[in-house]
Amino acid sequence: MKKFLAFAVTLMVAATLSQAAHAADFSKQIKARKAVMQLYAFNVGQLAAMVKGKMPYDAAAASVAANNLLAAANMKQSAMWPKGSDASAPGLDGKTRAKADIWSQYPKVAEAGKGLVAAATKMAAAAGNGVDGIKANFGAVGGACKACHKPFRAPKK
Repeated sequence: MKKFLAFAVTLMVAATLSQAAHAADFSKQIKARKAVMQLYAFNVGQLAAMVKGKMPYDAAAASVAANNLLAAANMKQSAMWPKGSDASAPGLDGKTRAKADIWSQYPKVAEAGKGLVAAATKMAAAAGNGVDGIKANFGAVGGACKACHKPFRAPKK
């Protein structure tokens, strides 16, 4: 009976440790949120190239980029940002630049997200109406990105 009890306890401890190790694997979530950031960057980059004259203004392409940005900004991302998936977590240094403050100051993060949606909405409405429409809204989009990145993203190492 003692051997059986010891074996059962050992199995329970192993299962618990296995679950804890599995729970700390945030690779899929980090990969997904980096992909969303790449979508933002790609579409903002298209608009920036038009603003800077590095790419000819194209109303259809500008509208597509602005609407893609808006679609990505409207995406519900909570599953990509589980608590504990920040750069200070064991094993995540170098895999993410997210700061732990994201979760302790979540209302500020939510407000920054709303700011991006608002800026992207205005950009989507104006992008197809000429390069001046992009220029007029570009600062607001960049400011919305900065509102989250500056306080909640660690600098590159």
